[in-house]
This record gives sequence, C-alpha cells and structure tokens, in this order.
Amino acid sequence: MPRTATPRTRTPAVPSSATVAADPSASPVPRVADPDRRRTSASAVLRSVLEHGPVARSTVARLTGLSPAAVTEHCARLAGLGLVREAAPPRTAGARVGRPHVPVELDDTGFVVAGVHVAVPYTTVALLDLRGRVLARREVKHASADPARVLSGAVDALQALLTRAGRPALNVGVAVGGWVDRDSGTVVEHPLLGWRDVPVREQLGARTGLPVHVDGHARALVNAERLFGRARGSGSLLHLFVGNVVDAAFATRDGVHHGPRSQAGAIAHLPLAGGSEPCGCGRVGCLQVELSERTLCRRAREAGVVDGANPMRVVAAAAGGHPVAVRLLVERARMVGRAAALLLDVLNPERVVVTEVGAMLRADCLAALREEVGAARADCVAPTSFPLDSVLAVAGGAVALDVLFRDPLGASPRFN
Repeated sequence: MPRTATPRTRTPAVPSSATVAADPSASPVPRVADPDRRRTSASAVLRSVLEHGPVARSTVARLTGLSPAAVTEHCARLAGLGLVREAAPPRTAGARVGRPHVPVELDDTGFVVAGVHVAVPYTTVALLDLRGRVLARREVKHASADPARVLSGAVDALQALLTRAGRPALNVGVAVGGWVDRDSGTVVEHPLLGWRDVPVREQLGARTGLPVHVDGHARALVNAERLFGRARGSGSLLHLFVGNVVDAAFATRDGVHHGPRSQAGAIAHLPLAGGSEPCGCGRVGCLQVELSERTLCRRAREAGVVDGANPMRVVAAAAGGHPVAVRLLVERARMVGRAAALLLDVLNPERVVVTEVGAMLRADCLAALREEVGAARADCVAPTSFPLDSVLAVAGGAVALDVLFRDPLGASPRFN
C-alpha cells in the first residue's frame, strides 16, 4: 500500500475547522513535493474538493500549490474516473464578461465503498458514499468466533447490500480491534476473539473480487475524523476507543502513526491509577479490563441493574433514572478521562476524540471525563463526530476511503 509523503513546504499554524471553512486559503491539504508527483497531486486535488467543494479550480490551485494547468488536468482525470463532477456555477447579479468559473465537487452519486467492522459479539457491514455517509448497514451476530465463519457471514451480508444498492463498489475496508498488520492485511492477534494470524485481506478478496484493505479500528476512526469529522484540520489528533476492546491511534498532519507491523496504539495493558480489575496478564487495573464493556456489564449484573452483556441496557437504565446505572457510567467515564489524561501527557496532541458510549450519549459522563483530564485541557477533548448507530460502519468504510483519498488513481482496478 502506498505511503503518504511528508510535505516539504512550510506549514502555517493550524486553523480550526470553522476557520478552514470560512477561509479556503487556510486549507490543511498538504502541498505537493513528492517523487511520485502524479499520485500525490491527484490526492491533494481530491482532498481539496472534498473539504471545500464546490470549489473553483483556481482555488484548488492556491490550496495545493499546483499550477492551474495541473489542477485542470487532474480534475479532468478525476472526473473521468467518476470521482468529481462540475457543479452549477454560482449565480451572480448582472452580466459578467468572460467565461464563468465552473466549480467542481465530489461526485457522491456513482461509486460506494464497502465497510466491515468486526466486533466481539457481531460484525457490522455497510455501504458508504465518498463523503463517508452510511447508505446501508447490517449487523451480523456471531454464532461462533471462528474467523472463517465470521468472514463468510460478512461477505454474504455485504453481497446482499450491494445487490440492493445497484451501485458499484470501489473497494472494501475492514476495521478490527486487537493487533492488525495493515501492510499484510492480517489480524495478527485478537485475544477476545481468539484470532491469530488471520489473513483477512486474502480471504475477503478471494470472496468479493474487490481490493480489500484492513486496519485497526482506532486508526480507522482517526482517519474518519481527519477526512469527515469535526477534527478535520487538526495538526495532531489522538483517538481513544473504549468498547470491549480498548485501544488508541495517533495522527499528525502527515498521517496516522502505525509503527513496525502496525503495533502502535496497543494500550490494553497500560496501568490505570485506581483500577481494581485483575487482568489475565497477572497485574491489576490494566486499561482494557478496567474500562471494557464486558466489565461494565458484569458490574451492572452484579448490582442487579440489568441482565446480559449489552451496554446499551445499562445506558437505558440510567436514562430511566436508575442511580446505580448512572453511577457505573459516570465512574467509567471518569476512568476513561484518566486514561485520556495519561495519553495527553505522553503525546500532547492538539485534539482528543473519544469513542465511548457514556461520553457519546450523556452530558454527565462527558463532564466527568473532561474533569479528570483537567480544566486546562478539557476543551480539546470531544466525543466522536459520528452517531452511535453508525460509528462502527464508518470505521470500516474509513479504511477504504483513506486509501481512496491517499491514492485516487490507484485505489481500484476500475481506474486502471
């Protein structure tokens, strides 16, 4: 998979996303200085159209540092591939001399991408448009954690969605927790599923006939935030995912940090001050056992709040005024804030995004999380940009869309 190049030009101070929208000249799109200029230039143009479209080609040239002729050529190529289109020219009062500037915008009516997110109890399969919007999705419960059965069920559900959609898919993105090697498309280790060295890319590619890209779900969601979320334009971004699996991802303007064999972000066994849960590693208070949804649900069962292992039942009980459910969610959010504070101390990102059910749905949980982070840094911490019912679908699709926006000319065999 091609790597994103490091920009060589001087980068100005990073504006907020609101400033970017108001002032296109402040775009975070990287300027181009790469040996593979054709690929990198096409990526810069497509990113500019995504972020600012409908946008004039002259503005794209200013944003990217490319010549107007180069931008015109790339826009024509991208339009020929079905990725951008000309938009209606803006209305102007009175007569205007000369040819009007016809803006370009992302063409979100043709292709879709497929997203697959493998969680512990179920797999979410979805179709997304090129703006990262979920068009259709389905959850497939796991009758078994056997990887062949899980992936086969995902393919069957995906094919059903594609048949109904009537739109061609460019590629498939797969997001999974645990240790995921992006370069080989392999789930190296997922302890909760019992997976080791599962060749996900190979197996899904053989069944779907489409390019398949695989990554960890925290890295997938940090890319979603950078492409489509409220954190777009941030100079550096930390994403903390708290579900059954607890992991993190860190991105700068140059891209997401993966590390050797994509092991970056493995925080499951970081010690959490105040933790009391015994971990299988032999220690007490590791992040994952302390914060996981399994632990939350077990504590709720022991307190007589709910039955089963669905965290949404705890949320529903809290919404109904059950004081123990409220306490469990707020205490968990506070511990998530403690973990976020630890990672803030180490990485010092500009922004932190948290995907955790309490912080996403309850103001008291978000307040507890931010209080633990501390007043000086509380404003930089926010819940995910995506709704609870679509965040996992977005994670899978973001793996595919990240590839498209990094290399639009080579993202699919359809373009060759």
